[in-house]
Amino acid sequence: MIELRSLEKTYRMADNTVKALDDISVTVHEGEFAAILGASGSGKTTLMNIIGCLDANYSGQYRLCGQDVSRLSGRALSMIRNRKIGFIFQGFNLIDSLTALENVELPLIYRKTPTNVRQRLAREALETVGLTQRAFHKPSQLSGGQQQRVAIARAIASRPDIILADEPCGNLDSRSGAKIMKLLCELNRQGRTIVLITHDESAARAARKVIRLADGRIV
Repeated sequence: MIELRSLEKTYRMADNTVKALDDISVTVHEGEFAAILGASGSGKTTLMNIIGCLDANYSGQYRLCGQDVSRLSGRALSMIRNRKIGFIFQGFNLIDSLTALENVELPLIYRKTPTNVRQRLAREALETVGLTQRAFHKPSQLSGGQQQRVAIARAIASRPDIILADEPCGNLDSRSGAKIMKLLCELNRQGRTIVLITHDESAARAARKVIRLADGRIV
């Protein structure tokens, strides 16, 4: 599903160069639950941006679902992101003026999914995360854990090949965070490929494969 070969990413800062990623080679197979684990400054966010097709300025090769995406244009990468990757962010990134259902529908609107199909998929996604009864509530009417479940529903509604979760429990209390990790594990048991980005050792233990980064290298 994900194949990175000899990936390198360098930032130029004044007269210095900083190698954020150094010779990274990673494979994630269909249906796997993989965690990219590392402290702040380890390179995990940089790696996440590349895996999520948010950054194309690197050397090495990246194949996603069998397609070489290393040298694609920004427009082509945007289309791939929309069709193949469901994102879950630490900050939820919900739109306050929209209901839970409308927030979940957004990626489907970008894909020009017909209204009746879009609404059905969004409702099914909310049912999967246990929020059918909250479909018409706005984010301000939901707890932090519920907001993150809406964000997960949004990520899975379009049935992407990969779910990319960036510190999904970072803004939650331990109890809510445990529920989110349990939900991600259940989605994985249903066959979804999940890549978790985290600094949390306990969260990483939920994954079958752990890729530990330090100073831009796999250790």
